Amino acid sequence: MCVGEQTLHHALVTLEWNTGKLEMATPDCQAKLGPTGSKQKGITAMSKRDAYVAKMKLQLDELNAKMAVLEAKAKEAKADARDKYNEELGKLRHQSKLAAAKLDELKASGEDKWEAMVAETEKIRDAFIHSFNYFKSQLKD
Repeated sequence: MCVGEQTLHHALVTLEWNTGKLEMATPDCQAKLGPTGSKQKGITAMSKRDAYVAKMKLQLDELNAKMAVLEAKAKEAKADARDKYNEELGKLRHQSKLAAAKLDELKASGEDKWEAMVAETEKIRDAFIHSFNYFKSQLKD
């Protein structure tokens, strides 16, 4: 199985677990990876940028999944609180879109420019996390 066929989470776990243990790709994957394709215990050796992008995407995906849980909880709130929760959820969705757009911009950037974008990407992600945590603390159990 090649990288594109594995889940992102599995690929990251495998990458972290097997750091530094490179081996040549199997012939069936080598056609997809190219003649110099090496893989790391079942996954393609990632560049520093690719690993960062994958990690950031995983964090945003997990945060969006948690947001969906809170959204369901907010729908069960009393009518007077529900409107406020929906307003806050709209803000969270907007921040999620901003973070996803910045991640897409980071993915499209060249190897020489991506590091300059890291701080801005993390700032947007951190604002999203902060807003999420604040909303979660305001949501009454």
